[in-house]
Amino acid sequence: MTRSPTPLILPGMVESAPLATNRVLTGDCIAELAGLPEASVDAVFADPPYNLQLEGELRRPNHSRVDGVEDAWDRFEDLGAYDRFTHDWLRAARRVLKPNGTLWVIGTYHNIFRVGTILQDLGYWILNDIVWRKTNPMPNFRGRRFANAHETLIWCARQRGARHRFNHWAMKSLNDDLQMRSDWLLPICNGGERLKLDGRKAHPTQKPEALLHRVLLSSTAPGDLVLDPFFGTGTTGVVALKLGRRFLGIERDADYAELARARLAGVVATEDTALLTTRTARDEPRIPFGSLVERGWLRPGDVLFDRGKRWTAKVAADGSIVTADLRGSIHQVAAQVQNLPACNGWQFWFTRVGDRPVPIDWFRQKARAEVG
Repeated sequence: MTRSPTPLILPGMVESAPLATNRVLTGDCIAELAGLPEASVDAVFADPPYNLQLEGELRRPNHSRVDGVEDAWDRFEDLGAYDRFTHDWLRAARRVLKPNGTLWVIGTYHNIFRVGTILQDLGYWILNDIVWRKTNPMPNFRGRRFANAHETLIWCARQRGARHRFNHWAMKSLNDDLQMRSDWLLPICNGGERLKLDGRKAHPTQKPEALLHRVLLSSTAPGDLVLDPFFGTGTTGVVALKLGRRFLGIERDADYAELARARLAGVVATEDTALLTTRTARDEPRIPFGSLVERGWLRPGDVLFDRGKRWTAKVAADGSIVTADLRGSIHQVAAQVQNLPACNGWQFWFTRVGDRPVPIDWFRQKARAEVG
């Protein structure tokens, strides 16, 4: 394949010399990766050929034909040829990945175990395998196997010990304040999101934007460069733009590349960049406990107590707290009375505001609101 003579340059495209981003390259992914600068991308998302090895046509009980993956790009001579292809593109992707970058690759039982072995052979360090459980999978029409209701994503660092990015609090917020698990229940791409030509799927394996939203929100930051070496119709680029990330797509099929360019041209990016990040406790202004005493919100002699009222302590003028035999910070004393190595005193200690007990963290949040 030859490179597209006029790669897509979107409005507001970021130039990071010598690499221009937010564009689609048409060509073989291994050859195109070889032309990119070393250690130049923050993350890779790859949806490579699955080598499905389909045997004949698949039909529904009503004899209608199932529109499956029958394209030449998913066919390999044998498993050895597929392994060599996988080794070559993963090695090329590792060269362009930054030392602290991460790579995602998705597959099914046909290929994902072979991909995982090659990842480890090349020095990648696997962080998680994610099970994408589909809410609306295709039934097994022949009734001779379990219905294939999931795909597997492998998430890995470039090497063991690399300080990879994981936006824990963003994922927790996305999951109703619960830590997100490695099994994701999401629908397949359908409805208005599915690109069609003449009433048929434009691409047989178009991934849902919801899946890429979770991938990119979890492991990249606004402004990061995300590379997709099997770009297809551009889902990775669409979600990257919506989340304030940059992208670089490689697609060897010229028709798919053109569909991706047209789709990307209609994306409206989020203008308020503050909405693209998740604030954590580390981002909040630091409020010393003593400042509450300085403000007069707590006074020397005020009594603090734990939720179960097993322990009490008095507030000192210097911001320490005092029990019958201990004196120290709110954290030190809370840990020592419980014989624990550490304790968050802001959550442990309570005081009274009027007739109701409130955690002293209530005052800290009030102070943070004042300082903006």
